[in-house]
Amino acid sequence: MNMKKIIFLALLSIVSVDVMAQDPTFTQFYSNPIYLNPALAGSTGCPRVSMNYRNEWPQLTGNYITYSLAYDSYVKSISGGLGFIATHDQQGRGTISTTMVGAIYSYNLRVNRKFSMMFGARAAYYQKYLDWSKLTFGDMIDPRRGFIYQTGDVPRGNGRRGYFDASAGFVGYTDIFYFGGAIHHLNTPDESMILGTSKLPMRFTGHAGANIKLGRNKFSNSTSIMPNIIYQYQNGFQELNIGTYIKYENFTAGVWYRNRDAFILCLGISTPKFKVGYSYDITVSKLGNGVSGGSHEVSLGFNFACKKKPKNFRKISCPSF
Repeated sequence: MNMKKIIFLALLSIVSVDVMAQDPTFTQFYSNPIYLNPALAGSTGCPRVSMNYRNEWPQLTGNYITYSLAYDSYVKSISGGLGFIATHDQQGRGTISTTMVGAIYSYNLRVNRKFSMMFGARAAYYQKYLDWSKLTFGDMIDPRRGFIYQTGDVPRGNGRRGYFDASAGFVGYTDIFYFGGAIHHLNTPDESMILGTSKLPMRFTGHAGANIKLGRNKFSNSTSIMPNIIYQYQNGFQELNIGTYIKYENFTAGVWYRNRDAFILCLGISTPKFKVGYSYDITVSKLGNGVSGGSHEVSLGFNFACKKKPKNFRKISCPSF
């Protein structure tokens, strides 16, 4: 697929009345926890900062690049967590770009001695932009010499759209296992930038996992295996991710399979103060890894000490990546 096809498909998605877009996805799911589920804000008790970079299909001229920056912390006075997140997504070398900033609140409920729940909500503002000068049209093509003419097409609208977006989620967990769900774009905002309407469909996410310490041996205090499953649905598109991590002291390795699309390999190092991770998506769909170049993702996180450690607070034993 070349740049012309990428731009043509992108243009269809913003001009058509009935065509709906889909969200970018990170494959280091838990290195960006409040993007996955707003209920995870404050789930570690102390403040943390998460940064993510994803380059999807780098061998295509019109690849997808996504950035994310997030902060969250547990706040005892409000019995829950506060979080802030910003993302920026570029499609087709910036032909379409989307920026989002959001604020998150989560409420922590200790159900009993072993089980806790968190309920979260996110309020966000999106700004979407279309660079009309980067689009190509049929009247620009010479049959033998290619794209050499100026188009007679004129820009329609201002190429911008800003809108409010709401999301919510929940998480239930013990010291061993966790599960949760989230719904993004509860208000299905209109993101059309030219004409007609293009509703952003709700995205449903379900996730579950466990942190299993290995048997009684010399590695028992430092080694664990963390099986996970994540299911997402948006506008008829379904994504099932099944995988596991193995953690030994400060090192984590993981492998995931995304249905009919890719195998995901992940490596990470985490300490009490920081973490860094890298993952690579090996494309197994018809697009092919040799054509797309797979996908690269890098994460960096910082953990800060609490001024006063919260009492009776149970952390979620989620993976770091």
